[in-house]
This record gives sequence, structure tokens and C-alpha cells, in this order.
Amino acid sequence: MIFSNSSIPGVNLCVIIFSMKIKITKTFVKRIFMSLFGVVICAVSVGLFKHAALGVDPFQSFMAGMDKLIPISFGTLYVIVNVVLLSFSLIFYRKNIGLATFINMFLLGYITEWAWGLFGTLLPDPSMVMRFVYLVIAVIVMCFGSAFYMTAELGVSTYDAVAITMVEKWKLGKFKFIRIATDLVCVIAGCGLFLLAGGTWADIPTIAGVGTIITAFFMGPLIDLFNRLVAIPFLGKEEAKADEITAEEKKDE
Repeated sequence: MIFSNSSIPGVNLCVIIFSMKIKITKTFVKRIFMSLFGVVICAVSVGLFKHAALGVDPFQSFMAGMDKLIPISFGTLYVIVNVVLLSFSLIFYRKNIGLATFINMFLLGYITEWAWGLFGTLLPDPSMVMRFVYLVIAVIVMCFGSAFYMTAELGVSTYDAVAITMVEKWKLGKFKFIRIATDLVCVIAGCGLFLLAGGTWADIPTIAGVGTIITAFFMGPLIDLFNRLVAIPFLGKEEAKADEITAEEKKDE
């Protein structure tokens, strides 16, 4: 379920969603479940990343800086930031925005906030060794969840959509290079916001550290592994080919 591009900048989200023609099939229901499951698992892993305090992925580095600066709950802040990024995609390139985009936008932040608090209660003051153990577990869990979310193919996150817009719409370069650039911007901006909010240089590795480096180099191969071993077999190769999701936005008259 992906939204087609439109030249009309002012878009009502409800109109977009309810104007779609959706073919409900067994595969579609599976895809929705995979999207929900993937987002929940990823959110829990982000909570564990934050509890390990050894660095998170680039977008979460940015969110950590924002969270330090702005005195509202992480879940609400995550929704606000994603609404801004969603507006960017709705204006310039809606192609990769779908149902899973909204699932991610409205659930991930609040579940992360809950999981982070839970880990802090159940596993208080972990040693450095245990923090590394939590980090490794978080990476594996995030890759597992991401495999389900991505294989469902019901849309990408608002952050992913920014790089895709730059590549497919604006032709600024290859995706891998554009993504490196957007990731660097997120890490630099996150660290800057963190320091602006009163954080210290000594605490920077808690939001942009070894965990950030690990996600950059190991997430891709691990997600691919879980795709092949778990997510794609769960969806069903033949079923996925036979039951393509068809979603078509009504054209403006």
C-alpha cells in the first residue's frame, strides 16, 4: 500500500488514506501483521539501545538530542518530528509512504519510551560488560524486526523516505551515498542539540558511540540474513507473487 506522487502540496491525511482502493487478501493481512510486529520489535530494541547507553542508530541520535532539549515525552516528540518529515514527503514525493509509515510514526516512539523505562526498572545500573551485552542483543533484535517491517513492503519510515526522495525525485546521487550524508547530518545535529541542552562531551558516546558504528556496518547483512531465513518464508514467496497489494489513489478531477 504505497501512496502515489502528487503535485498538490496541501494534503489531508485522512483523505489520502480513505481514498485508497485496497484489495484485502490473506497476504495483505500478513503484511499488516509483519509491519506491526516489526515496529514493536524495533521499538523495544531502541529502548534497549538507550538503556545500554553506548550509542544508537543515526536517526535515534538526532532524536536523543531533541529529547534532551525539548521537555516533552519521547513518544510525543517522536510523533511530532515524524509529522514534519512526513509533510516533506507529502509535498515532494509520496511514492514510498504507506500504511507501515503511519504504524511506525504513531507507535514506535511510545513503545520505545515504555521499553526504556521498563529496562531501567528491571535492569538498573548495568555494568559496562552488561551494557555491551545489551547492545549486541539490541542490534540483533532490531535487525530481526526490521526484516519483518521491510519485507511487508507497506511503506517506509518518514526518515528513510527523505533519502529516497533525494535519490529518486531530485536525482542527487546514489542511495548509499545520500543515506550516509543524511545519517551524518542526524548524528552531528543530535550531538549539537545534546550539547546545547546542557549535555557534556563525556556523555556524547551514549547517543553517538560504538552502537552507532555497529548499526552502520552490521545491520544491513543481519537484516538480509533474517529476510532470507525468517521474514520472506513467513510471507511466502509464491503467495507474495500471486497476491500483490494493489492500492490506487483517486485522481483529482
